[in-house]
Amino acid sequence: MAADGLITIRSGSGPEETMNKFEAQVRAQGMTVFAHIDHAAGAAAAGLPLRPTELLIFGTAKAGTPLMQSDQTIGIDLPLRVLVWQDASGSTWLSYDDPAWLVRRHGLDDEVVKPTVDAMAAALNAIATTATMVP
Repeated sequence: MAADGLITIRSGSGPEETMNKFEAQVRAQGMTVFAHIDHAAGAAAAGLPLRPTELLIFGTAKAGTPLMQSDQTIGIDLPLRVLVWQDASGSTWLSYDDPAWLVRRHGLDDEVVKPTVDAMAAALNAIATTATMVP
């Protein structure tokens, strides 16, 4: 069963290439990359196995601030995050939270934040589609 509000797309590339393409697109769109976390490297440092799993935390105050002005609790889910991971069969996946789901989760007034959320969703979809396309 899929996690509520999670969008997951199969990638035509491996984990490293998928994350590199996603991060390059984020930067090209003028967004800030706040952190790039390699969970598999952390696991390896602890002597534990983990298939490739990387998290990118990114965003822009221009998009996130209006949402937090409506309800500051959405700040727990901002900046945005994308997870690129490899399953047991070797397939690569890209997952992120649907911005519309985040709005519902925090009970924001859809009428007030709709243009911002629609723009965030469109940007995420475009970047994710580009990053997961077959080379």
